[in-house]
Amino acid sequence: MKVPLLLVSISLGTLLAFAPPVPAASPDPIRAVLDDQVAAWNRGDIDSFMAGYARSKETTFVSGDTITHGWQTVRDRYASKYNSRAKMGTLTFSGLTITRLSAYAALVLGSWSLEREGDRPHGKFTLLFRKLPEGWRIVLDHTS
Repeated sequence: MKVPLLLVSISLGTLLAFAPPVPAASPDPIRAVLDDQVAAWNRGDIDSFMAGYARSKETTFVSGDTITHGWQTVRDRYASKYNSRAKMGTLTFSGLTITRLSAYAALVLGSWSLEREGDRPHGKFTLLFRKLPEGWRIVLDHTS
């Protein structure tokens, strides 16, 4: 028996109309950490910004000729260098490339920029993320 094409089209359309929606892919948890950091920075909240870093003595921040070890030391460096909203400006991350190295490690390359009244500093960063019990956290930050 031949089924008319119109009948098949209508039946298929009816089935699709009542099919449950396909859930959207869950947001990338690493990207979420970075988005949270930008939002915290732009609120002037260094402590919430630092929530993206592993709270560990091994957490490392590299910038220029300086290597800083330890979550608290990195936090204190940010708090000292950016001790006012004017110095913090508005942070933007762009050109992000997230590469999963394993189920527990990822590398992020990107650009940062600050928009401030008198200038617009910018540069590049490389972040090493590890998946820890509390979630994905930065364990190494090399920023230029």
